[in-house]
Amino acid sequence: MTKKILFSVLFAVSCLAISAQPGERTVNVFQPHWYIQLQGGGQYTLGEIDFDKLLSPNAQVAVGYNFNKVVGARLNVNGWQSKAGSKLNGKTYKWKYNYVAPALDATFNLSNLFCKYNPNRVVNVGVFAGIGLNIAFNNDEACDAAKAMLADNAATVAADDQFVRNLWDGTKTRLMGQFGATVDFRISKAVSLGLEVSANTVNDHYNSKKAGNADWYFNALAGVKINLGKTNTQKTVPPCCKPAPAPEPKVIEKVVEKIVEKPVEKKIVETKKAEPLRRDIFFTIKSTQITSNEMVKVGEIAEYLNQNPDAKVAITGYADKGTGNATINQNLSAKRANIVANTLKTKYGIAANRISTDCKGDKEQPFAVNEQNRVSICIAK
Repeated sequence: MTKKILFSVLFAVSCLAISAQPGERTVNVFQPHWYIQLQGGGQYTLGEIDFDKLLSPNAQVAVGYNFNKVVGARLNVNGWQSKAGSKLNGKTYKWKYNYVAPALDATFNLSNLFCKYNPNRVVNVGVFAGIGLNIAFNNDEACDAAKAMLADNAATVAADDQFVRNLWDGTKTRLMGQFGATVDFRISKAVSLGLEVSANTVNDHYNSKKAGNADWYFNALAGVKINLGKTNTQKTVPPCCKPAPAPEPKVIEKVVEKIVEKPVEKKIVETKKAEPLRRDIFFTIKSTQITSNEMVKVGEIAEYLNQNPDAKVAITGYADKGTGNATINQNLSAKRANIVANTLKTKYGIAANRISTDCKGDKEQPFAVNEQNRVSICIAK
């Protein structure tokens, strides 16, 4: 009794496994594309006075290109205002100045890198890094603050003190490096809203103070990204599981020796009749076109007919019951049978009197898997 129960369970599981074989499906294919970004936010310039006194407005515009689902590049222009300050003998001195910083970044989509590509994903996380130029100007407030510090602390501050030793005026261009992270929230195929944080470094002269190390400022931005053009396409993948092809026909030759009055050997060749050939030509959903993979099978049928001049082929078209209705499927199955017949006649030169066609619509389903019933079954003998 136990063996019967075990056998029943194993049989049920095997049936479920067969019925669960994946059929035809649609997959998304990434398309390289351009995009633009508009962002605004704030900046904190690293310094020793109170945090809120070093906050300033910031804005950025960028144009980018995604080469594949993970790697891209963008040209961005960031700028507006930075702040700095010093505390000396209990008094705070502060100043602000302006800058504009064009930079070229390499971008990486971490969501696509570590997860399957999905153009409909709501949240995408990325990182970036790049180099550029920081062009600073309008540093008059720093010059005024330096004069005030010298005047207020003449007894303790020398003219070349660290607070004013890196003082600059006019316009200064310096090499800049930056890196950061992004989070984008998808609104539609073309539009997403995003958050971005970045760390930026320039040389020690940027804030007019000598510290013996690089100066840093940090940006926090929010804005919109607009994709230009198509970001992905879709393609249909045929069923992965198909019936195994029938064995190739074999011709067996047998040599028989026969003794006659004269000692002469003769070879008599007996040819065994070729086995029938079956090929199943599968179609994609609602289609009557033969794919390149299935066209190979049509060629095998033509080769069999050429090797066996007396053979004929019967072609029966079908449609799956899970799609359309009886009228549509009857017409679809007829077209699937006819396209195979016409291909044999026009492409391979098979005579019309050696080909017969039939169509069953969805009245008969030769396969248990629904998707495999989009087929023309061809039997040559």
